[in-house]
Amino acid sequence: MADSTDRRALVTGGSRGIGAAIALALAQDGVDVAITYERSADRAAEVVRGIEALGRRGLAIAADSADPVAIRASVEQAVRGLGGLDILVNNAGIARGGPLETMSLEDIDAVLDVNIRSVVLASQAAIPHLGKGGRIVNMGSCLADRVTQPGLSVYSMSKSALIAFTKGLARDLGPRGITVNIVHPGPTDTDMNPADGPQAAAQRQLIALGHYGSADDIARMVAFLAGPGGRHITGAGFTVDGGLNA
Repeated sequence: MADSTDRRALVTGGSRGIGAAIALALAQDGVDVAITYERSADRAAEVVRGIEALGRRGLAIAADSADPVAIRASVEQAVRGLGGLDILVNNAGIARGGPLETMSLEDIDAVLDVNIRSVVLASQAAIPHLGKGGRIVNMGSCLADRVTQPGLSVYSMSKSALIAFTKGLARDLGPRGITVNIVHPGPTDTDMNPADGPQAAAQRQLIALGHYGSADDIARMVAFLAGPGGRHITGAGFTVDGGLNA
């Protein structure tokens, strides 16, 4: 894998929010980027245009992260479309909450399927294509370490599980020169958790810096881990939450 340019990445859930910011940050660093999306075809196309405006190849792949067949197929499509794969960013995720006793089996399965199973399957499909210097970056949550409000037990569990997966996979792939890390965003101003949303004031009170982060804050950490600066970092977690968990 080259140090800065001619690398190829797949960012799952890359049509908006943090995923879109990651895709563009990687493109700024000289990476060709494929993204997956479920329904936001127009927004995915906009991200691809942004990647191409930065002089890199972009590719949008329709794939439901709850569908095992679609996950595996998206990795293979990215490899074909970009001519290989050097970086996998497992960004796709969903949040469904509420008291555990009232959560439906459908909601529980959806959280586990997208937030855990899709990460495992995408990584499994990508590993054969990653050479020495390859990178896997998983997207966790500050809630994996500290649950700051009720109704988030299943979601928090799903993100906490990724910590163990990241550490184990780092051990598995270390001898091959492939790094695996996890980034834990805090409250970040996106469609999923807008800075002017109904829960924003309560969350803001917990943040040491007193304000929400931006998608770019998370994207730059991911780009660092995917770039030459992350060469000797693996099995590690990086919390970008403005001090919420301080």
